Amino acid sequence: MLGFLLRLLPFWVREPLLIAVGSVLGVRIMYLAVRDHDRVAAGLGVVFLVFTAIRVYAVVRALRARRNPSPTASADGAAVGAATQAQAQAYPQPRAGTGPRPGPGTPEKEHNPWSQAVAAVAVFGALAAALWVAPRFMPSDDNAPQPASCSGESHEELPKVYKDTPRPVTGEELCKALNRPDLAKLLGTPGETATNVSGTDNTAPLTDEKVAQPEAEVTFDTYTVNVSATYNELSTDQYVKLMKFGDETDIKTLKVLGRPAVLSSDHTMKIELNLGSGRSSGPVEQGPLARTLSVALDRNDRGGYCDITVWSKSGALPNDSVLLSIAEKVLPRIPERPVR
Repeated sequence: MLGFLLRLLPFWVREPLLIAVGSVLGVRIMYLAVRDHDRVAAGLGVVFLVFTAIRVYAVVRALRARRNPSPTASADGAAVGAATQAQAQAYPQPRAGTGPRPGPGTPEKEHNPWSQAVAAVAVFGALAAALWVAPRFMPSDDNAPQPASCSGESHEELPKVYKDTPRPVTGEELCKALNRPDLAKLLGTPGETATNVSGTDNTAPLTDEKVAQPEAEVTFDTYTVNVSATYNELSTDQYVKLMKFGDETDIKTLKVLGRPAVLSSDHTMKIELNLGSGRSSGPVEQGPLARTLSVALDRNDRGGYCDITVWSKSGALPNDSVLLSIAEKVLPRIPERPVR
């Protein structure tokens, strides 16, 4: 159908249009072929460029023929003109308005090539505009999985402790701070997309809902990252002392963005739930090892901390530099604790 429509177009419209389309597609395909090292695409780009070169050669020949008509055609035209003049002298000319109409063989008035070139550019512009606008109105066939996003549909009332805590961050704000486009790259898995994202406005356990502890979590195929902010009165020094009495291992103190911080490792908990299978749930077991970076909520360490934890189902852990990179991106989005 498209080929039939192109054959209906005049020469000076069809050829410039084919040259424009062929050159654009050829250059674009060759660029993609060089970037992706694709030999098939490179061959296709060469085909488009060769096709364009043939069309350019045809247009050049047509322009030369228009400017320099052949001597044979000139001699034939002179002979026809002389014969016509002799016939006009032999027979009287009819009066105006009574002569025969031009027959089918009479050559039509030749079109202006410049107007046809302008028309070609207009047609090409219309096609380009249609190709540019069409994807916005046509349904997409892309079935590639889209990264999960923080849902802001449910706006539940915050616990009372959030109103009593100066400038606490919410679970939704933590989720948006953690669910960065470059989070997978920071984890060393740039090809992965987030499969699950959540943010909750929790309170710290065993505090009778008197300590705000918002939390956010982003899950990838390889790693899971959890960020929580605990608004209690515990300083980092006190927190380190508690770690030494617990099961945490590989404890290391440091500074992050000028704030006291500590790195530690601990095992997660594994809970097996058999819902609807008729079997009882399994016991709580020890899960894979997790690595946590705890950073004070302010530079003066007046109490409270932010935990950034990374773990994987396989038990593999990224380098500590990954936790530091995530902290440098997330912490500026959490307001420092003001002076009380």
